[in-house]
Formats: sequence, C-alpha cells, structure tokens
Amino acid sequence: MKNLTRKMITAGMAATMAASLGIAANAEEATYKVGICQLIQHEALDAATQGFQDALTEKLGDRVEFDVQNASGESVNCSTIINGFVSDQVDLILANATGALQAAVAGTSDIPILGTAVTDYATALDIDDWTGTVGGNVSGTSDCAPLDQQAAMILELVPEAKTVGMLYCSAEPNSEYQVNVVTEALKELNPDLEIKNYTFADSNDISSVATSATECDVVYIPTDNTAANNTEAINNVMEPAGVPVIAGEAGICQGCGIATLSISYYDLGYTTGEMAYEILEEGADISTMEVQYAPNVTKQYMADRCEKLGITVPDDYEAIEAE
Repeated sequence: MKNLTRKMITAGMAATMAASLGIAANAEEATYKVGICQLIQHEALDAATQGFQDALTEKLGDRVEFDVQNASGESVNCSTIINGFVSDQVDLILANATGALQAAVAGTSDIPILGTAVTDYATALDIDDWTGTVGGNVSGTSDCAPLDQQAAMILELVPEAKTVGMLYCSAEPNSEYQVNVVTEALKELNPDLEIKNYTFADSNDISSVATSATECDVVYIPTDNTAANNTEAINNVMEPAGVPVIAGEAGICQGCGIATLSISYYDLGYTTGEMAYEILEEGADISTMEVQYAPNVTKQYMADRCEKLGITVPDDYEAIEAE
C-alpha cells in the first residue's frame, strides 16, 4: 500500500511538472499582433515606425506580426484604421503622430496604446494638471526637443532679426503648442521682437501662406506633419526670397531649413518598441508608464543654404548631408 501511495504521489508530481512545463512552453511560444497607425508618410514618422518594429523584432523575432497602415494625413482614415485594429483584436496599437493617437484613444479603452512622435500629450489629449503619465491604456514617447533652445537657436543664427514668422498647420494642436512656447521664449530673449503667425489649413494653401511669411527676417517651423510632407513647396518660396528657416526636426530642415535642434526619430521609435515589449512580455502596467523623451538632441545645419545666406554657423553644429 505504501509503495502504491508513493507511486501515486510520484505520478502526480510528474503530471504537475509536465503541466508546468507545458504552460511555460506555451508562454514562450506566445505570439502577438501589433497594429501600427501612421498619420502620414514622411521621413521622421517613417523612421519612428522602423525603430519601433526593429526593437520588437529584435526581442520577439517571428513571434510578432505587424499590421502597418498609413492614414495619408486624414484623421478620418486614422479612425477607420483603428476600428479595424479593434475588430482584429490586436494585442497593442502604435499610434504614430498626434492624429493617430487621438483616433486610437477614441477607438478603444482596452487595447494598450503607445503613441510616438507626439509632441505634447496633455495638449493632444486635453489633459489638465499633467503629471507625466496619461493613465488608462495609454502611454508612449514624445518628440519634443527643448523648445527654449530652439528659440535661442533662431537668434543665435539670425541675431539681427527684427521679425520672426511662425509657419504651421492650424489643424495640428501640437504645432500650435510649440509655436506658443517658442514665442514666449523669444519674447524673454528679446522683448522687441515682432512675432507673426502664418497658418495654413492643409497642403493646398502652403505656398500662398509661405509667400506671406517671406516678409519676415526668419521663419520658424515646428515639428508639423503637414509642413514635413510639403517641404519642397516651402523651400521653393523661402530660398528664392532669401529667408532662412529654423526647423523643429531634421527632416523639415533638410527639405527647407538652415538649422534645427533635433532628435533621432528612429531612436524614439526604438524606445517605444522597448516599452511595447515590457507590456506584451513582462506584463508592465501601461497606466503607470511615464511618457518617455528622446535622450539626446543635436544641433544640425544645412551647409549649402547657410553659405548662400551668409550665415555663420558655430562649431557645435553638425552638418546634415544633402540628399
């Protein structure tokens, strides 16, 4: 009887161990589907998406599947894409840019949402008393470079400027946020500056609005998605007029600017991918995850445009290679 009991106990332990090993094996083989909604196609957002995918692929290999969709700059398309992700019951959503984030938040309160290339989450999501955490099912990364340093850059490179034009899309709340912060910083640096806003509703009136802005000594363009997708049109106006443009990010700078204080959007996306891994594999609570910022910023300039305009660039700037 004792031998029978021992055999039963041994058999029970073996079954328990086998079950545990089976659970562990299933956990190791867990696969995930991640929906990526990118507001519009341009260099910065493309780099953020790529960095995100690379980070998750490095950690999960073929256990992660991506459904990447582009909204072509239309908010209504973002909503349609997000609704599709919800119907497909994806495990996580990456919302690339403000319009995509707003659509994702409106579309689901259950699926984890990570934003990237979003300048200010409080502005984007209408949050009062910002503490650094969105809460609920939302977190992510911000592409906001120090705006006071961008303001200082304007006067460092164009010290004789008396008028500064702010060129941005009125439909992008985070563009307006950046412009307001930079305006305030400029006023503190030089109270005598005249600062004028030039807003376009969409790509159709960029050229005409940019033409009006050429009355200024220098123009500032924030990290604005519509501007980023239309830099050639802006440059076709600004360069012949001899008006220097300070840009909020490197892609816009390369297209139509002379200098920028910029982040690496690839690194930003990669950081977002690492956050996704923590949520999917390690069970991190997204509601307590603080919004992350780019670890480094770099002063960059376009050598050819600076030379044409006779602008002297300090030694701590790095040249951007022209395409």
